[in-house]
Amino acid sequence: MARFLAGPVFALLMLFGLPARAELDIELVSPTAFRVCADPANLPFSNDKGEGFENKIAEIFAQDLHRPLKYTWFPQTVGFVRNTLLALKCDVIIGVPSGAEMMISTTPYYRTGYMSVTRSADHIAPGNLGDPILRGKRIGVIARSPPSDLLIRHGLMREAVPYELNVDTRLEDPAHQMLLDLVAGKIDVALVWGPIAGYYIQHDHLPLTATFLQQEPNGPPLAFNIAMGVRASDITWRRTLNRLIARHQQEITKLLLAYGVPLLDADNKPITHAGAAPRQ
Repeated sequence: MARFLAGPVFALLMLFGLPARAELDIELVSPTAFRVCADPANLPFSNDKGEGFENKIAEIFAQDLHRPLKYTWFPQTVGFVRNTLLALKCDVIIGVPSGAEMMISTTPYYRTGYMSVTRSADHIAPGNLGDPILRGKRIGVIARSPPSDLLIRHGLMREAVPYELNVDTRLEDPAHQMLLDLVAGKIDVALVWGPIAGYYIQHDHLPLTATFLQQEPNGPPLAFNIAMGVRASDITWRRTLNRLIARHQQEITKLLLAYGVPLLDADNKPITHAGAAPRQ
């Protein structure tokens, strides 16, 4: 499988792994503040200026709960969960793959996937890495992400240009750099996590076109449900967050679309308006 996704989902899966079990019988959530674990430099998800969509969702929930919003900042790389949520410094991670390890996850509040991104002027939009049009193209990919497995499957690794997966986001932004390299002509196609592709194409006014990659038979998952993560002991807290998600789902979906985040419904069909249901 990849904020993550820097946000690609694969990075999150590598950090968080697979489903966890509750190991404690007590709730450890602060009763006086809405405490969020977040990356200080990981747009479009979060930053320490409050500019990411996860920051905005946190603000909505804190206001609903009538609690002050407080952050614990840590780069979303190796050690993120251990040094934030599990260290009891905060009580929720706003964006995790459903079923992540080291925690339990809430109801998903959006679904998205990996995309192929090309220059709009090239008039190509490959949704499958088996498309013959990709032969001879220089293809940017985040190392060890699901699309990299498909490049191997289709014999395209010779054309691949790898970008780092686990980085300190305060210093590097490989997925954003990949998009800039695409505009500059250094690569011909970029395989990017949807929220990053959609946000930067919109925010930076990049002349690029993004297309969801289609799921291949027996291939790695390319689309993922995104939820919130809490400690395995905090069952009541998870129920509270589930109620908040349900109450504000339409507002959240509208917010994601405003950030350019490409969304999928349960059938992996694109969502274009806030009234649609993104969850499975």
